[in-house]
Amino acid sequence: MPKTNHDLKQQNGRSDSATIEINRHSANSRGESLAARIEEGAAGLAAFAQGLSDAEWHTPISATDRRTVGVIVHHVASMYPIEVDLARAVAGGKSVSEVTWQAVAQLNAKHAHDSAHVSKAAALELLRQNSREAAAAVRDFRDEELDKAAPFSLSFDAPMTAQFVIEDHAMRHSWHHLAAIRKALGR
Repeated sequence: MPKTNHDLKQQNGRSDSATIEINRHSANSRGESLAARIEEGAAGLAAFAQGLSDAEWHTPISATDRRTVGVIVHHVASMYPIEVDLARAVAGGKSVSEVTWQAVAQLNAKHAHDSAHVSKAAALELLRQNSREAAAAVRDFRDEELDKAAPFSLSFDAPMTAQFVIEDHAMRHSWHHLAAIRKALGR
């Protein structure tokens, strides 16, 4: 594998920035694997949501969670930057103590109120953009960063690894909510 731009140019006869980017990322297969799963989950949610009728888009998720399908899709999209920042904090050895389940509930309630009338086009665009950016950020995590652990308040201050935070939040979030949406719509 070429190690420098010069080596790449010698091998390919050109210096292609996309090829350089791919080669830079291929060195971390764990980060790449996590990023690919983030992209897969977001793509699955986007593909499903794209085909929803207007009535389905406005269907509440459940009797206990009155957020609509559309608000949930936008919610997933909106959370990627926060989820990646939490993983970065843990990767940097910083304890995450300010994020509690009560704070999450308040954030979700505010988001639901502020995004009650989100359009499908806007939610899907934000989902595509933020999932792409989250995946790119996760690709940049080195193995030693993924292995770093720090107290994590959403897990009762247990020392969780950055990889766990990525998997349990940025990666799992779209899959979790797609399952809830499917259940709400009976499909």
